[in-house]
Amino acid sequence: MDFLRPASWEEALAAKAEHPTAVPIAGGTDVMVEINFDHRRPEYLLDLNRVGELTEWEVGGESVRLGASVPYTAIMENLRAELPGLALASHTVASPQIRNRGGVGGNLGTASPAGDAHPALLAAGAEVEAESVRGSRMIPIDEFYTGVKRNALAPDELIRAVHIKKADGPQQYSKVGTRNAMVIAVCAFGLALHPQTRTVRTGIGSAAPTPVRAKAAEEFLSAALEEGGFWESGKIITPSIAKQFAELASGGCNPIDDVRGTAKYRRHAVGIMARRTLGWTWEQYRGTARTLEGVA
Repeated sequence: MDFLRPASWEEALAAKAEHPTAVPIAGGTDVMVEINFDHRRPEYLLDLNRVGELTEWEVGGESVRLGASVPYTAIMENLRAELPGLALASHTVASPQIRNRGGVGGNLGTASPAGDAHPALLAAGAEVEAESVRGSRMIPIDEFYTGVKRNALAPDELIRAVHIKKADGPQQYSKVGTRNAMVIAVCAFGLALHPQTRTVRTGIGSAAPTPVRAKAAEEFLSAALEEGGFWESGKIITPSIAKQFAELASGGCNPIDDVRGTAKYRRHAVGIMARRTLGWTWEQYRGTARTLEGVA
């Protein structure tokens, strides 16, 4: 196994172009586990730790540009207001040591359906900035996951950053595991309310071959909130709406039985998480609406 260690982003792209099979490594929290257990033996490892710009982030007027190697700890400490869903997901990642090393770029590169960041990225409508010596492109998060541990990157491309719109409404994240810490998700659910467009987005992890959105649930809830005048009134969502949303979210799964849980359990758990996160986000929205009314 050869170890490539570029000193700049340009050198990293050149190395990836010359060695398309090279496996990028930054935090190493996924790659090193596979190597240590001899599940993977790449010909080349491409170490990105000397590329400083990958650990930087920029908060713009409408969105956050998150370098691929920004650790989860930095997201939790610095971007909670702008990216609340992703910050909540970051809290659930393994241990403090892994949160200090691992980042969203690694989750995306691995593309495991159980990756903790995926539901939050789907709910927020993120875009992945991919680059090669041929140029750069933006990949919508909905088009990024192409199969089990497969993504839309070309062999010579690397993830440079993730672009995520700043939250314009409440976001929540929920995860079920076999214990409270250091655990791979049995299933996970992310929900984001977007009051500016009066839409709802979801993200489901570890309950299908890829991370997915519950689009039927989103469409139902968006229509129910609009037709019932909920956005304007901020009134409590009826139990029937919450129940229907949960059932549709559960129906959006395509899980399997494995050592962590059964398909039946995953569907049930996703429905429970959908109902609970809807309750949490809507209470936040109602609280914000009441605060704004008081100021007015």
